[in-house]
Amino acid sequence: MDIGVGLDPTLGLNLDLQRTASKKAAELGYQSIWTPENTGQDSYQICLMRWAASKEVVPEGLQTGIAVSPVMWRTPMAFAMAGGTVSEITSGKFTMGIGAGGVYRSDVRKIIGSGKISALEMMKDYLIIIRGLLNGEKVSYEGTVARLTSGSLGISPAPKTPVYLGALGPKMLQLAGQYADGAALNWCAPEQIAWSREQIANGANKSNRNPNDIKISEYIRVCVDDDEDKARIALAKATMFYALGSKVPTESERRFGYRAHFERMGFTSELAKLDQMRSNGASRTDVADAFPVDLLRAVGYFGKAEGAAKEVARLSQGLDNSIVRVVSSTPGTLEGTLNVIDACSPEKIRINL
Repeated sequence: MDIGVGLDPTLGLNLDLQRTASKKAAELGYQSIWTPENTGQDSYQICLMRWAASKEVVPEGLQTGIAVSPVMWRTPMAFAMAGGTVSEITSGKFTMGIGAGGVYRSDVRKIIGSGKISALEMMKDYLIIIRGLLNGEKVSYEGTVARLTSGSLGISPAPKTPVYLGALGPKMLQLAGQYADGAALNWCAPEQIAWSREQIANGANKSNRNPNDIKISEYIRVCVDDDEDKARIALAKATMFYALGSKVPTESERRFGYRAHFERMGFTSELAKLDQMRSNGASRTDVADAFPVDLLRAVGYFGKAEGAAKEVARLSQGLDNSIVRVVSSTPGTLEGTLNVIDACSPEKIRINL
């Protein structure tokens, strides 16, 4: 199992501090370093910067990856150009993850001036076009959402960048098995990882692919602090955006994305109580304080440093790529990030596997 580290903008680290964290990860034996993407800094350039920093420690640099980039912000050709370029510069040490983001929500589609879109059809179109381009093919494809006529990527030799699909529900997981090089999971207990692997295998069988060829990665959030309540609140705030969303969801919205994922895990009533708190005007901190501890423990870790590696090892069962996603109890400082990186070093995790 590959053990990586994930850094994101919520850590509040400037570029110099990110370079320092990247070098520390390389020194501690992490095999990869990952980032999510939204509408802030371009994550392809962030990956290159971190790879270059790690190269000061490891001659070839760490494997880098994006998990995931919402496809609504780029065309398939733009993805292939960006991902292919990073692969070429890093000599193949790059994995590109793409996902549907919040395209199932009308308020998100409004930002890009789009009508209703099938997230499943959109991701199928993007996967087929992007992987074809990265494999050096001339692509002509007429999809429901994306289209390309006699398009090819002008990088030689073809970069063959692996493309992972961000997937949670059964249909998207099966799509990963049919068309992707891997699946990027998120917020899963070991039981969900095993279930996800079954869904991926079902999709692979539809396309006569070997399910073992589709790799599975996942972010596992970790916050360490001697003050366990401080760590708990920090992890709850990191979880809230996903489990609850930016606003109380409609009944229709609860059937999609992360809300549906957490409800499949059995937390329907707990999340409904938090929604009621939000509707009644509770602050973000109050909601975080009320966040169910059993949910946090099911998908991540908070607490003292000495317990972190064992829990990450438990939560990593069934993964090909386990990514320690850093949650800092002191955002804006390097200390909170380095505390997690050190507590969950690959050596410490592997002792517990």
